[in-house]
Amino acid sequence: MISIHAVDDEGRVVCRQRLRRGEIIVFFSSLSSCLVGIEACAFAHHWAREIQRLDHDVRLIPPAYVKPYVRRGAKNDATDAAAICEAVTRPNMRFVPIKSVENQGFLMLHRARGLLVRQRTMTSCAIRAHFAEFGVIVGQGRQRVDGLVQMLDDDQLSLPTTARMALAALVNQMKEVDRQIEAIERELAQIVPRPLDTMISQAASRPELPRQYATIGNAVRATPRYRQSFRKCKLSI
Repeated sequence: MISIHAVDDEGRVVCRQRLRRGEIIVFFSSLSSCLVGIEACAFAHHWAREIQRLDHDVRLIPPAYVKPYVRRGAKNDATDAAAICEAVTRPNMRFVPIKSVENQGFLMLHRARGLLVRQRTMTSCAIRAHFAEFGVIVGQGRQRVDGLVQMLDDDQLSLPTTARMALAALVNQMKEVDRQIEAIERELAQIVPRPLDTMISQAASRPELPRQYATIGNAVRATPRYRQSFRKCKLSI
């Protein structure tokens, strides 16, 4: 369920409503252009893109910036929506850029690679620990683990059949993870950064950029397009 909290130009509450996810597009399709605030979360970018297609101005707010506006003693979806409604109108509020589908896919590749690297590290540590149980001890490092993998084929190594089977399963898993990591890295190497991505990466080193973006955002919000009775509508997910 999604909580909706909407106010007019004078700050009066004009709508408090709960919607199912299948009703969101229908609801916003029935509204004229308005300002929509959404708390940034895993699927906020998807809904932001969908609502933007309906000619609404959508802003994503980090949860940490919404928290100061939440009413004490009443933490629920309705109060969160009201807090987002208040936070999105603050002149100095910082918003999260809405990611495109391509950017989300690019970042997902990075997160998947990070997960696979952690899994590879866990597997290599498990292989080293299991060898140590039988007196075969080596130092830390991937190269030393590769040496243990080569020792697994040595028939003179006194390991029971069950231990060899367990270690062989871990070695095969580590090799498969290696192949998946290499495939992701090849794909990442082929992706050329877009101009917008370059601008965002330069924002940290150029303090004037955030102020310029904020000025542009305030100018857009001040246009007559949003001076309507249903000007500000906030969506809490």
